[in-house]
Amino acid sequence: MPIGDICVREVLVATPDTTITEAARLMRQHHVGDLVIVAEENGSRVPTGIVTDRDIVLSVIATRLDPSIFTIGDLVAEKLVTVREDLGVFECIQKMRTKGVRRMPVLDAQDKLVGIVSVDDLVQLLGRELGELGRLISREHARELVSKR
Repeated sequence: MPIGDICVREVLVATPDTTITEAARLMRQHHVGDLVIVAEENGSRVPTGIVTDRDIVLSVIATRLDPSIFTIGDLVAEKLVTVREDLGVFECIQKMRTKGVRRMPVLDAQDKLVGIVSVDDLVQLLGRELGELGRLISREHARELVSKR
């Protein structure tokens, strides 16, 4: 199954000049834990970074910096890790594990932002699939009992 089938297509985005205070307000308002930082290129949103609620707490709040004067662009230091929407779920999990990230913007073949995938999304998917396997075992057991009568 391609990751594009399970990613969240409605992504909350902001520009690098968005203040930390505004970013936190947006996350709270939309009940999300991250913002994808984008640049506009030829009318398309191209992701350049990601900032999480954890980034804000550890880098700004815990160090007592003024969140109204710093921007989310100030927080982004690492190279953004992304995934193509046609990559398989297990390959995506491997990439997240190797890169040590919990969220990745999902891109189309033209490197345009089309969604975001998180560890939470993948755990939910795997939980549903494991539930289906559990039901299979129960059905097989019931079928065996019927055939022995």
